[in-house]
Amino acid sequence: MLRRERVGAVRVAVWSARHPWWAIAGWIGFVLLCVGAGAATGTNRGSIADFRVGEAGRAETIAEEGGLTPPLVEHVLITGPSGALDPAAREVTARMRPLPEVAAVGEPVRSPDGSAVRVPVTMAGDPDTARRAVGALEAQTAAVQDAHPGLQVAQTGNASRSAGVDENLGQDLSRTEMISLPVTFLILFLVFGAVLAAAVPVLLAASAFVGSVGLYAVASWVFPDAGGAAVSVVFLLGMAVGVDYALFYVKRVREESGLSPTAAVEAAAATSGRAVLTSGIAVIASLAALYVIDDVIFSSIATGSILVVAVALASSLTVLPALLVVLARWMRPRRRHAKGADGRWAAVLRPALRRPGVTLVAGLVCVAAVALPAVGMRLGTEGAETFPRSIPAVATYDRLVAAFPDAGPAHVVVVRATPGADVPAALATLTPRTGDWPAPEIRASSDRTTWTVRVPIPHAENSPAAVASLERLRGELLPATLDRPGVEYAVTGEVARGVDYAAHQNARIPWVAALVSLATFVVMLVAFGSVPLAAVGVAVNLAAVAASWGVLTLVFQGTWAEDLLGFTSTGFVGSRMPMMIFAILAGISTDFQIFVVSRIREAVRRGVPTRQAVRDGIVGSASVVTSAAVIMLSVFASFLFIDRIELKQAAVGLSVAVLFDALVLRILILPSVMTLLGERSWWPARPVARTASAPTRALV
Repeated sequence: MLRRERVGAVRVAVWSARHPWWAIAGWIGFVLLCVGAGAATGTNRGSIADFRVGEAGRAETIAEEGGLTPPLVEHVLITGPSGALDPAAREVTARMRPLPEVAAVGEPVRSPDGSAVRVPVTMAGDPDTARRAVGALEAQTAAVQDAHPGLQVAQTGNASRSAGVDENLGQDLSRTEMISLPVTFLILFLVFGAVLAAAVPVLLAASAFVGSVGLYAVASWVFPDAGGAAVSVVFLLGMAVGVDYALFYVKRVREESGLSPTAAVEAAAATSGRAVLTSGIAVIASLAALYVIDDVIFSSIATGSILVVAVALASSLTVLPALLVVLARWMRPRRRHAKGADGRWAAVLRPALRRPGVTLVAGLVCVAAVALPAVGMRLGTEGAETFPRSIPAVATYDRLVAAFPDAGPAHVVVVRATPGADVPAALATLTPRTGDWPAPEIRASSDRTTWTVRVPIPHAENSPAAVASLERLRGELLPATLDRPGVEYAVTGEVARGVDYAAHQNARIPWVAALVSLATFVVMLVAFGSVPLAAVGVAVNLAAVAASWGVLTLVFQGTWAEDLLGFTSTGFVGSRMPMMIFAILAGISTDFQIFVVSRIREAVRRGVPTRQAVRDGIVGSASVVTSAAVIMLSVFASFLFIDRIELKQAAVGLSVAVLFDALVLRILILPSVMTLLGERSWWPARPVARTASAPTRALV
């Protein structure tokens, strides 16, 4: 099946080369259609219910069914001279109450030391609607600040923090695009020595991203959009993969210097075109494994990433061949390739070819050393304490909790019981057993069958003390208090959601690893018909991921790199990072392997012995694969400039893996293994050498 699809894909590329203007017009129409479809359908943002996981999610569902879903509450914090606080608080109340976005304004509360006053403002409507309307409240808070310049008047809450984080991310992404696009163009210009040859891959990658965003909006009605980092990951992967696919194609066309433009493109379609298709299938298969996590965030990341890879793949097989024919005369290099580069690569490979056993052991020791810190990886969840302090609502939250500790993290116990159960009395006995916690806040449903109990805790959200308090509540206090017939209970809250989410991810890591490895094995096996090479492909992927996880743990669980990378350590790795990095890296690593092994197999099919073919194939593909790695590295590294620790972790993890793949896996491990195996690398069947009259084509 795969081979038929690949032949069909080559035919599409050949048709595009022979009918370039039709192909170009078709691509422009396709991108416009995608954008139009996305604009027509809009994006379906996931609801709060879509994010529920584990016991915390069950507690929130019970509360919702009992009509006790807590409304969003914004806090206006006023600090300054004590005598001026009350008039400002009264003005906040007067401005907020008439707003249709406000359901109620609570009484102002003064801090124990008298230095601050907070005004709680309950927003109207469901939480999803309220989050989008918080701007109206922020405008009134700003007006009070303008009227009282001697005070500090600021607003915080889940809605304002979420809006601030999204706005900050959007600004950072725009800045990242302004950095990554010119840097990518510069790298390509250095590779090709021609402006158009450098511009075409960048423009195609950008068009693929634009088209995929439109398709993503349509797909969000099946897989809801999780917002936040989802589009960021799509841009990151789209630029990296889209540019690289075009790079492989353009490079191969320019190697066919003795042919006409159309013939050169057709020859490239039969070699690099097939390799691009196989690589794209490998990346898509790896990303599809993210759906088994059963999480709205990973589903939206998988959907967007698969779409951008598929669209980039389509562009490399349709409009790219057409552009290469039309622009051929303007894409010639200004200088020739330096032949000394091949000699340098041959020298780098010499240890692996002459002493493969020793080199393989050295490579494995390197992998183990870099991956070792991952054994101590601790997962945590992004929240108020991990958001950038440059966001006003986040900085205000810190000051609010400092002045009013009960406004910080809390456990929320949700209880549902059959009519007649004396739950309030049982909950009352819970109060004195909570030690140094403040008194719980109890709410009851109208039919007196459901209760929520908010128990503030004097600990940071992701701290060991907060987790220990949750474990004590779930494991000791609640069973002793509420374990009785007809009573159902569960615990949610900031800490519980983080703990349950991390546990949810941990439980699915083996499944994702197994599915990604199986996909890699199958793609490599179908591509090359070799069991050893398929197994090596899986092993190399796992090595790249292990190294990435090790560096993530070393960098972000410690404090030594804070000033270097511009972050404040939280003492943990984001719970989404391990699996997201696994799926993306597996596809990228397989991508590189397919291009390298494809060149090696081409040499074997010319009658070259496998050991010599390893040298010829790696040296022959070194410049293009290295250029691709540098481009990916530049795109991934650009995300270090985003002031959000999760995206910095993604940038470090992916960048390290690309470097590790280029410096260790491709230079030490892969050639060592293939040299040791020799002709057995192709088991069960060695590629058949072609005759001189047969056309020279790679199988992938």
